[in-house]
Amino acid sequence: MQNKPAEPAHPGASQRPSTQGGRSVLATDLRITGDITSDGTIEVTGEIDGTITARTLVIGSEGRVTGTVSAETIELRGKLEGRISCQALTLRAAATLRADCTYAVLIIESGAHVEGRFTLAKP
Repeated sequence: MQNKPAEPAHPGASQRPSTQGGRSVLATDLRITGDITSDGTIEVTGEIDGTITARTLVIGSEGRVTGTVSAETIELRGKLEGRISCQALTLRAAATLRADCTYAVLIIESGAHVEGRFTLAKP
């Protein structure tokens, strides 16, 4: 006798998402203009022009973001221009940043190109 997974009560009904959210990868061939929101992680290797809100944001070496970004944790390897609000910001060696940043923790690796205003978030 085989056990089958339970079917949703209604066809097309989805299960409640976890509070941690998932991981969304925006590929190199993708260009988005607009707002993106996630309860989980967003990894950008494409090009985004707009507002991004997520728990964690990773901008890969080929990724480019122009706009306003808000996340608990941001790791930048590519290019970002605009405004940043986060708890922890890590700028990797290949990063290019032109932004006004509000942060609690900041890590800048040697080689990162940085231009903008940095403001330590008040506790």
